Amino acid sequence: MPAPAPLALYEAAVEPEWLDWNDHMNVAYFLLAFDRATDALYRYVGVAEDYIEGRGHSMFALETHVVYQRELRGGDPIRVTTQLLGFDDKRIHFIHQMYHGAEGYLAAANDWLAIHVDLARRRAARFPPDIAARLAEIREAHAGLPTPPAVGRAISLDSRKPA
Repeated sequence: MPAPAPLALYEAAVEPEWLDWNDHMNVAYFLLAFDRATDALYRYVGVAEDYIEGRGHSMFALETHVVYQRELRGGDPIRVTTQLLGFDDKRIHFIHQMYHGAEGYLAAANDWLAIHVDLARRRAARFPPDIAARLAEIREAHAGLPTPPAVGRAISLDSRKPA
């Protein structure tokens, strides 16, 4: 069965302990929810718990960037979609987009670059053929999707720079 485009692997609700003194979801918990969506992606690809135990390899984050669009409040349902933007022999680039699960608006986006690591050597390692094939299948399914605006964003006070 071909991969969905984009993937929809993580849903939750904003928990009371995720709220800050502004009575909305704290920035740290956006990243926690995105991290959980990343775990769901890794399970989908086949590089999660069983893979780590059985093959001694894992995924490490190299860079992540969160762009906040709209607030979420306590109890709000969230739905995270994931789009694979690309991969090479050791790295994957993907973006999560978090939506209000009932109202549908984009609340935040999270651009990721991650690397495949041999845990015994603590060094980057090539993806095995079965994982590379799974990533290729997802990349093919996502090839026609538009690139979300949050991909590759930079922080700047210069309004003349593209966001």
